[in-house]
Amino acid sequence: MALLVPGFAAAQAALLPEFSTDDERNTMEVFNFASPSVVYVTNETLVRDRWSLRLQSVPRGAGSGFIWDDLGHVVTNFHVIEGARKVTITLQDRSEWPAVLVGTAPEKDLAVLRIEAPRELLKPLVAGSSRNLAVGRKVLAIGNPFGLDTTLTTGVVSAVGREIQAANNRTIRNVIQTDAAINPGNSGGPLLDSRGRLIGVNTAIYSPSGASVGIGFAIPVDTVKKIVPELIAHGRLVRPVLGIESAPDQWASRYGFEGVAVLRTAPGMPAEQAGLRGIYRSPNGGWQLGDVIVGIGRQPVRNYDDLMNALENHRAGDRVDLSFLRDGQMLETSITLAAPE
Repeated sequence: MALLVPGFAAAQAALLPEFSTDDERNTMEVFNFASPSVVYVTNETLVRDRWSLRLQSVPRGAGSGFIWDDLGHVVTNFHVIEGARKVTITLQDRSEWPAVLVGTAPEKDLAVLRIEAPRELLKPLVAGSSRNLAVGRKVLAIGNPFGLDTTLTTGVVSAVGREIQAANNRTIRNVIQTDAAINPGNSGGPLLDSRGRLIGVNTAIYSPSGASVGIGFAIPVDTVKKIVPELIAHGRLVRPVLGIESAPDQWASRYGFEGVAVLRTAPGMPAEQAGLRGIYRSPNGGWQLGDVIVGIGRQPVRNYDDLMNALENHRAGDRVDLSFLRDGQMLETSITLAAPE
């Protein structure tokens, strides 16, 4: 019968070399490569003291973000900085930098900030592609959940093509679903592939408790690559226009149709030039429904949200086919989209 010598097992264990699986090694390499690009975003707002009536700055919230380029642009979620009076970016070396708001796209839950930090402190992430993402692909999320800086979670792509609702009730489409834990404070941080490339921006979780239950969502990087340059250049998302004032979506349920009803057309704009008609008075003096837009190009238009998403796929000057209903009859016309005024 063998006798156990005290400390023998511990001594033997100490002699074992350190082993890492290929997956563990990859995870550590991606984290070490990408974490210097991830930042902590804190925002403050003004409140009035109930006793002295003085305005004072108080913390409002926090989230994550990442360095977009070596000019100091930082990408995060719109809801992370919404309503903020002051935003501070904390880099990995713990240095803090006041941020200037460059642009926002609430309908995509994206925002761009800028800091005046030295270039040697700015390490931009490498943007990959989300076009060919497949369920089961390994993903990594880096952020600051609950204020715990530079935390890593891993998982897989659980689904693609999901839809979530932005803060302004617009639909964000083609969203990535992942089981990598995304807790409060992770919002705005990067979702990475196994090569350390940016494939999404973590934006939301589905959870009854408010903490991660394995259902997280990220805005795909192909969307981010299209929107961020526009925010840097214009401060907002620039989409072409038809030149219409649309009726509220409630009209569709009231009158029993799907689409966007034209309330009126703007003089000299594409819709008027194409002959679209808004509401009008009938011979008996009542108001009659005008044209109802039901499609742009190959995209069906069921409501205002569909219309805006369809327009985002085009630029001013593009000529597109427009489908609409007039007095119950389906009609089509070709229309040249205009730049917003």
